[in-house]
Amino acid sequence: MITSDTKKKYDLSFEVFPPKKDGEFDKAFQILDELAALNPEFISVTYGAGGSQSKKTTEIASYIQNQLHIDAVAHMTCVGSKKTDILNVCRELKEANVRYILALRGDRPKDMSDEVYNSREFAHASDLIRFLHETNDFNLVAACYPEKHYECFSMESDLKHLKEKEEAGAKMLISQMFFDNDYFYDFLSKCNRKHITLPVHAGIMPITAAKQLGTSVSLSGCSIPKALSDLIAKYGDDPEDMYKAGIDYAIRQIRDLLENHVEGIHLYTMNKPQVAKEIVAAIR
Repeated sequence: MITSDTKKKYDLSFEVFPPKKDGEFDKAFQILDELAALNPEFISVTYGAGGSQSKKTTEIASYIQNQLHIDAVAHMTCVGSKKTDILNVCRELKEANVRYILALRGDRPKDMSDEVYNSREFAHASDLIRFLHETNDFNLVAACYPEKHYECFSMESDLKHLKEKEEAGAKMLISQMFFDNDYFYDFLSKCNRKHITLPVHAGIMPITAAKQLGTSVSLSGCSIPKALSDLIAKYGDDPEDMYKAGIDYAIRQIRDLLENHVEGIHLYTMNKPQVAKEIVAAIR
């Protein structure tokens, strides 16, 4: 069960994504079995753009919840959804015994017209959180951004939106990835000054291949510190050395966070259980 129990040192959790093809579920379940052996507090499951993979998200979340007996946190985006769509997914999640939702706005689908985008029923994640809180009894989780959301014009504005998520019904936060812990500590201080009291789980993305900087990292809007940039410049052309160096960087980053008493570590696994195994072995 997700908890902010102060008796515990920290919570460890993982993020996975559903298989792209129906025939790949067996492999996905094997990945989950390996992650479950590391005893995470919960495992979150991503959601396709515009809800395109909602049924796959539910199936993976159901396996985590009912077969592995670990709390599943189902991502839910709303940018391309109507209220009836959201309620249908909620019904499916309830039938699967999934009790936690990470409520997100989500990225605009590439094929969504300006007319549809500007008339959407949920403009922000806080609107989805409020709707879920009013219509269902899920435990609601929200995202936060240590370096602010890339679309937001200032950190002050971003914190205002984060406070709205808390007031709308969110009970826990998972952060966007970051590679410089000072940004995260500064973010926590700013949350404290804004009386944002939710537990914050630090999102960590191990960079085990140089190409990651051109995919998920570039889309996140987070900065790349010189230490990581130098590491990639040195090892980027050698896959084996890059893998080892990336794992080591993540381990050192997490150890520093734990020494500073973070409430949770949320590992973006990219469906690579071996990466999670090596990191967990080093930090426990």
